[in-house]
Amino acid sequence: MHLVSSLLVVGAAFQAVLGLPDPLHEKRHSDIIKRSVDSYIQTETPIAQKNLLCNIGASGCRASGAASGVVVASPSKSSPDYWYTWTRDAALVTKLIVDEFTNDYNTTLQNTIQAYAAAQVKLQGVSNPSGSLSNGAGLGEPKFMVDLQQFTGAWGRPQRDGPPLRAIALIGYGKWLVSNGYADTAKSIIWPIVKNDLAYTAQYWNNTGFDLWEEVNSSSFFTIAASHRALVEGSAFARSVGSSCSACDAIAPQILCFQQSFWSNNGYIISNFVNYRSGKDINSVLTSIHNFDPAAGCDVNTFQPCSDRALANHKVVVDSMRFWGVNSGRTAGKAAAVGRYAEDVYYNGNPWYLATLAAAEQLYDAVYVWKKQGSITVTSTSLAFFKDLVPSVSTGTYSSSSSTYTAIINAVTTYADGFVDIVAQYTPSDGSLAEQFDKDTGAPLSAAHLTWSYASFLSATARRAGIVPPSWGAASANSLPGSCAASTVAGSYATATATSFPANLTPASTTVTPPTQTGCAADHEVLVTFNEKVTTSYGQTVKLVGSIAALGNWAPESGVSLSANQYSSSNPLWSTTIALPQGTSFKYKYVVVNSDGSVKWENDPDRSYAVGTDCASTATLDDTWR
Repeated sequence: MHLVSSLLVVGAAFQAVLGLPDPLHEKRHSDIIKRSVDSYIQTETPIAQKNLLCNIGASGCRASGAASGVVVASPSKSSPDYWYTWTRDAALVTKLIVDEFTNDYNTTLQNTIQAYAAAQVKLQGVSNPSGSLSNGAGLGEPKFMVDLQQFTGAWGRPQRDGPPLRAIALIGYGKWLVSNGYADTAKSIIWPIVKNDLAYTAQYWNNTGFDLWEEVNSSSFFTIAASHRALVEGSAFARSVGSSCSACDAIAPQILCFQQSFWSNNGYIISNFVNYRSGKDINSVLTSIHNFDPAAGCDVNTFQPCSDRALANHKVVVDSMRFWGVNSGRTAGKAAAVGRYAEDVYYNGNPWYLATLAAAEQLYDAVYVWKKQGSITVTSTSLAFFKDLVPSVSTGTYSSSSSTYTAIINAVTTYADGFVDIVAQYTPSDGSLAEQFDKDTGAPLSAAHLTWSYASFLSATARRAGIVPPSWGAASANSLPGSCAASTVAGSYATATATSFPANLTPASTTVTPPTQTGCAADHEVLVTFNEKVTTSYGQTVKLVGSIAALGNWAPESGVSLSANQYSSSNPLWSTTIALPQGTSFKYKYVVVNSDGSVKWENDPDRSYAVGTDCASTATLDDTWR
């Protein structure tokens, strides 16, 4: 026995020296992990499904006191207090529910989605510390009380990912309604909510805000990518219900153009533009999985999971967190527990269940696409990622008939399973998923029963099973304009009124073709550009005010700010673009706002304008100060 053991040890050492793989060992290792993960998923899935719904009011078993349709972040009311509904978290959880419902019709899930939609109508109209619905600013408020009242405490606000993520979640259900013959319901109930969120996104995307971790006030990769997807998908959804979104079409390419600037020449995404962090953040991996489009291949511009940049970034982010005690011995190429970012100090910085599951999900997404397209391309950008898993690989494209293709598929699948296996190892016996687990002991930490954790488990394991969400149109929206422009469009906002869904919205027995739009929609909007020439001094700004809500109802503090991007001494041009419904008539004036807040109005009389009804998409007004 001792002799045989010694020979095995010598043989393993000899292989390590020569860098040769041990196929039998690797197969045994992958088989063990696969069996472990299979068993865990079978046990955990019904637990996660039940616990997720338990956190949704008003009937959820842990959501007593929450309004109907409200997604509670966690039932934890102290240390930490997560007894709130976050616009972002609720949208991500609801998107998971919509995906599950779309894949397998279920009346419980449908009722949950419809209650969420009704709750969001109310939340959009709640004035809060970020603002109100009149100019859209209030849509950027990050969280509310579970009874749908405003939260007035100090917080990192605004957070600009909530509106586009909510739009994406509701569009998912809206698309199901349209495809099953209920386009009228989608237009009357879903579209008015989505329209407000799309208007907010087109207007505020280029303003800084707090990131998804609520700590950094900057431009966030996650927020920018969500904004691009929402406008792309929103435009298509608008057309499917006989409407349009001119602002979506105008702004989406500019957002995608800006999104490319987050890529670092060091081979990873800088998730936030701040100078006191590396930028290596699970933010970027979450971006990849939440913008996954199974029809977009490995597109790099939309950061698809199997794109070379997304894979290179995956390696850098995971490797940056291998120093934790629970990752001892987990060297490059082996799954590791993953948190938000290496510099994290919240609860002293630990792995998160949802972050570790996100690392797995990106890889499952990649495997799905590789199998679908029948090939894998390794570039110089992604080479280091692949070499960790298949050391002999080199740059090139490998078809499904090659042994290298098979080796990569098997290695990446095992790698992904390894992340789920870590989550399984640190899941308590009752299957509950908290927010974090201790970086040294693996004990659950922070908020118990985190709703987002359960959604992340269900999403990752669905991808592992080859169940993917519908396409959102990335393949036809991945072209970059010749140059980036910080263009925005000020929106028009209106309270959605319809919240009661018809009964018996069941799947159609046959495929339903969405109605064809003829002419322009009754609610067609025109992008009206206001150009004002006025000489100003440093510290002064120019605003547009007028007789309609979109122009602040004559209140300068609620007016629309103009941009001086094209201003010069010889051409003192201030400009802004506003989306206004066709046929809108109004009066307006320009005001100069001094650095001390005092306002100077231009002389009478008021200016007048009526938006055309000829279905034009743009109009321009050239004015000079008087």
